[in-house]
Amino acid sequence: MSEKIPATVITGFLGAGKTTMIRNLLENAGGRRIALIINEFGDLGVDGGILTGCGIETCSEDDVVELTNGCICCTVADDFIPAMTKLLSRERLPDHIVIETSGLALPQPLVAAFNWPEVKTRVTVDGVVTVIDAAAVAEGRFADDEAAIAAERAADTSLDHDNPLEELFEDQITAADLIVLNKADLVDAATLTRVKAEIGDGSARPLKIVTTENGRLPAEVLLGIKAGTEDLIAARKSHHELEHEDGHEHDHDDFESFVAIAGAVNDPTGFAEGLKALIGRHDILRLKGFADVPGKPMRLVVQAVGQRVATYYDRPWKPDEIRATRLVVIGLHDGLDETAITDEIIALTGSPDPASAGVTE
Repeated sequence: MSEKIPATVITGFLGAGKTTMIRNLLENAGGRRIALIINEFGDLGVDGGILTGCGIETCSEDDVVELTNGCICCTVADDFIPAMTKLLSRERLPDHIVIETSGLALPQPLVAAFNWPEVKTRVTVDGVVTVIDAAAVAEGRFADDEAAIAAERAADTSLDHDNPLEELFEDQITAADLIVLNKADLVDAATLTRVKAEIGDGSARPLKIVTTENGRLPAEVLLGIKAGTEDLIAARKSHHELEHEDGHEHDHDDFESFVAIAGAVNDPTGFAEGLKALIGRHDILRLKGFADVPGKPMRLVVQAVGQRVATYYDRPWKPDEIRATRLVVIGLHDGLDETAITDEIIALTGSPDPASAGVTE
């Protein structure tokens, strides 16, 4: 090959809008053939399903590889390298590779993996794009703000230790070639300026920061950075770099997830409102999945971050799919009551227990 295939690593915390941004990118790819590697957190491949469901050539099922065995930065040898090798063995190679990490992944070990011999001669990291929820940062969540972090820790006894969310946020900024402040429409201009300054002040080097809403950015902004980040990442140390260098994996035990299965949703608007209250009662960090709405031929996508719940119809149900409501629930370890939350979701659908209709895991 005369040129290496460029790869873009898209990282960011839970619910920042990575999948929405990638979907918009695929819909405006300008003829590029893009292959996707999706590192889903949870047992239900929601992000991959949303991307393959957009109905355009650049996100066919053949172009999407889902890695569901755990955090991509801890399963590089077992999952990521084989996935890349498989992509590179195809007769028709992609023009660009996009990798969406889970909200828990450290970018540094993943980018460093591009220096493995079987990858380095074929692929280069075009850039690391970190997506940040501007509204969340404005509220003092996952920001380098000691007062806000202290208040959050005091309010939640499960966080009575060094805050892993704050460290993860910093690590993702440290690795970035481009920062995308998403959901900029949810804050005013002065607040957005403050958030940009906080992020910039927390970096040891100048950062390119762009703002957007609903993940809408031209492909020319996200692709073609030409950073060659695999050659730079050694200087962008993460909080856990020394642990990885010693052969230890970082601890993700602060998070857990499960899939709640329910029947059809009779009132989508009421269901979304009910989920807001449910999320508040159980301190759920993230909720995402699909719902079945009687009389509607298409799936209803459900995406929730905090108590912001968004829904939209993405594609028709396939003939061989079981129509049901399946939601991935993500929260802090030992903070989720799976039985109670599942029962409440079933109650919100207004349908009988899904088991009575033959819907199982």
